[in-house]
Formats: sequence, C-alpha cells, structure tokens
Amino acid sequence: MTVGIIGLGLIGGSMAKTIKRYDKYKVLGFDKNYEVTHKALDQGTIDDELSDDNLNNCDIVLIALYPQATVEYIKRNCGCFKENALVMDLCGVKQSIVSPVENLALEHGFAFIGAHPMAGMENSGYDFSSPCLFDKAPVILTPYEWTNANDIKKAHEFYKSIGFGQINVSTAKEHDRIIAFTSQLAHVVSNAYVKSPAAGSHHGFSAGSYNDLTRVAKLNEDMWTQLFLNNASALSDEIDALCVRLQEYSFAIKDNDDVKLKQLLKEGREIKEQADNV
Repeated sequence: MTVGIIGLGLIGGSMAKTIKRYDKYKVLGFDKNYEVTHKALDQGTIDDELSDDNLNNCDIVLIALYPQATVEYIKRNCGCFKENALVMDLCGVKQSIVSPVENLALEHGFAFIGAHPMAGMENSGYDFSSPCLFDKAPVILTPYEWTNANDIKKAHEFYKSIGFGQINVSTAKEHDRIIAFTSQLAHVVSNAYVKSPAAGSHHGFSAGSYNDLTRVAKLNEDMWTQLFLNNASALSDEIDALCVRLQEYSFAIKDNDDVKLKQLLKEGREIKEQADNV
C-alpha cells in the first residue's frame, strides 16, 4: 500500500517515520522546503518524492499542512487523487476543513475523512520529528454522515496498524468544541501565564508545576494563530468562562474568605478526580 504525505514538519515527518517502521507501506513525501524533502529521502524517511506524476498512485494521502493550505491543496489536486483513495488531513481543527472539501470529495470520487492525531510537542519542524511520537496516541476521525463504513474501517485499521492507541469517531463540530478546551485553551493559558513579570525570575524557584504549565507556551505562533482563528467561537467561549472562574478565586483571596476558597479548591479537585476516572 502506498501512502503519500504532504508536509514533512513535526507531524508529517513523524507520521512518515512511524509508517516506515512497517514493511507493508511505501511512503512518498513532499515538503515545500526542498531541503527537508531531500533530508527525508537521504534518511530513508520516505521512499520517494511525492509529485503530480505519482500522486494518483497513493492509496492513502495524509495532508500535514496548516488549515488554509490544506483546503487549497485539496482544491488544486482534487482531480488527481486515485479513484477511491482515502484522503485525510492531520490538522487540529476540523469544521473549517471538512466543510469546503465535502463537495469536492463527492464530485471527484475520493473519500475524505478528517483526522487529528492527538500528540505533539512544543518544538516544530522536521528535525524534531520522531517515529515514536504517535506510539499508543489517540486519534480522532471526523467522517461525514454519508461516509462509507468501509472507508471509516480502512482509516481505523490504518492507524491501528502503525501503533496508534484509542481511535475515536466524532463530528467536526463536536471535535472543535472539545478541542477548544482540551488543547487550544491550554496553549492560550500557558502563553499568557509566562507574560507575568515574575517569569524572568523563576530560576531556582520553579519545579514540576511551573514546567507543566509553561511547556506549550513555546508554540509555533503561525500555526496556532490559524488554529485559534479557525475555531474562534468555541475557543473564545472557553477563555471567557475561564476568566469568570478565575475571578471567583481572586475575590475569595482578596476577601480572605477561607470558606469560599476551600470550597472552590475542593470543587476543582473533585472534578479532576471524576474526569480522570471516566
């Protein structure tokens, strides 16, 4: 089976390295930075360069680009995919991608399923890609209501075969609503948190909790700007709700209200315990 990967950054490069661990797949890859494509070829991360001439040889096409570039790529190449090819984007948002692609998939006879591998790191680019990034990681699939069950099964089997763990199926809308909380809000909070004037003096005064909270502040601002703005409504709702909750803590502390503060802390602890046990 031949897999084509467009974009060989952290996610696309890691996907290529992951797939190459399994002999059943041939991997074709392309990155707009030819030095990256050349390095991937030299290192054996890909078997050959993906081009207009061999795109229609791919049984599966993985698009690891920013949201807008993903849609533009599919629009440019929708007539070049192999008949019945399974095309999946790997972006962290879904509605802004799956909606404009739906009619193209129907018209040109390829299957499109949104896919979000739930793994990453604070660094970006091919040089940080790893064949272990997705080991036992969950992946979220967002097919259309009309998507053929065999195509969903094909996607499920593909991710299982390369070492992913839990595979969840969702709608694009539900994906974006939940991901606004589980991923995007965490990046906003981390990025805003380190803007405290105290951040420059943390050395010698910080340990695990500081490191945990600030890790994703070191983000790729170009990519995350697109992700945030492509999910603006859900994310802004989460930010606004968090600000309200934080004010409750601030008021209790300012008022020296130990009863209220203890209640707030207890509620948070219990919610965390319940959520972890679901």
